[in-house]
Amino acid sequence: MSDYQYMLLALKEAKKAYDNDEVPVGAVIVQNGEVISFAYNRKEECQCSLEHAELIAIKDACGKNNSWRLTNSVMYVTLEPCPMCASAIKQSRISKVVYLLDNSNENIREIVNTIFNLEDANKPVKKIKLNISEFKSEDVTMLSNFFKKKRN
Repeated sequence: MSDYQYMLLALKEAKKAYDNDEVPVGAVIVQNGEVISFAYNRKEECQCSLEHAELIAIKDACGKNNSWRLTNSVMYVTLEPCPMCASAIKQSRISKVVYLLDNSNENIREIVNTIFNLEDANKPVKKIKLNISEFKSEDVTMLSNFFKKKRN
């Protein structure tokens, strides 16, 4: 499968979050070419600030692998991760993050880039943004529609 096809799976997860009145973020983890985990935001449902799609997907993937190390894994996520999720991604040894939409806060983007590029015991995380024009407009407008709906 291609990056585009994996991102479509993440968008499917984001739609579930949207339908549940959650911030529409979906995440998919692929290891050695196989989808091992997928999730969507569930903060409102679980009433817990830790229920980000990325963290849920990481926890599920670790359980399936019986290891906290997710080496040779790629995470596909609809929105650029927040600093909390970026730290978990780095700690999990995920090697690459492919995302679709930038975080609207430039300071948060800088923090995430710093986390991903830290020179520590973990290798840097490669971050790739997909070309949004390759996706249907209704798939990528979900996030802006969500916030418009919340503001009205």
